[in-house]
Amino acid sequence: MLIEDKIIAIFCLVDDMLKSIQHTEDKRRRVHDSEIITTALVSAIYFGGHQQHAVRFMHNKGMIPDMLSESRFCRRVHAVNQLLCSMILSVGKYLNEFGCEMDYVLDSFPVAVCDNIRIRRSKMIRGKKWRGYCASMRRYFYGVKVQLLTTKTGIPVSFSFIPGKEADVKSLERMLDGLKPEDTVYADAGYTNYKAEDRLHDEKFISLKTQRKSNSKRQDTTELRKEKKTIRKRIETTISDIKKLFPRTIHAVTFNGFLLKLILFIFAIQLNSILN
Repeated sequence: MLIEDKIIAIFCLVDDMLKSIQHTEDKRRRVHDSEIITTALVSAIYFGGHQQHAVRFMHNKGMIPDMLSESRFCRRVHAVNQLLCSMILSVGKYLNEFGCEMDYVLDSFPVAVCDNIRIRRSKMIRGKKWRGYCASMRRYFYGVKVQLLTTKTGIPVSFSFIPGKEADVKSLERMLDGLKPEDTVYADAGYTNYKAEDRLHDEKFISLKTQRKSNSKRQDTTELRKEKKTIRKRIETTISDIKKLFPRTIHAVTFNGFLLKLILFIFAIQLNSILN
């Protein structure tokens, strides 16, 4: 798909989503929220989150002739922060209720705000709660963990941000709030919580299948272990696709701006998965 054609497809999808949630805005605006969101997504997909490049691109290509200045565009993007989250969740709700989706995968990945050597000079966030450890990479980081829930085909349906030091399992039940009975969730060993697992099964009829450690009290059969490992591979690909959109350093002046760019990267992968 050509870049221009893909951008038009993204705009049409975003505009339809805004209409479906009955979004309203000032009729006097010359640049609507659908155009703002599309441009922000273009920055995430093609320009590593650098919004000024996307603003110039959309204006020079004639896609948005009345494009705002870079500073006004930035303010408008921040104003639709909650709207972006609602749109991502609305796609997840649609897949859950009408897409006959029953299998989901839950995982997390770290995103550093700065290098470890610059922690003391960080102005965006401060405190020990942001310093976490990534076991798979065997390294510490200073930033946030992105909790990501996807379908078994890798389409993001829900997400949340937690401090780097916080354990993944603490946000387990919150991440599964929107699921319906008889859904199945696959997760890694970091989400092991037998009480939560039993409660989800008995009260919400949701099956939580976490990978078991060698010393786990509840061991899996060989078939179940293989099933968990196979299904979880897709979310690892999705996380890898999100990280590919990252620039070398995610530039942001404020912490909210930093999280906003992460939201746009997640939304971009969600729309990419739908369009493909």
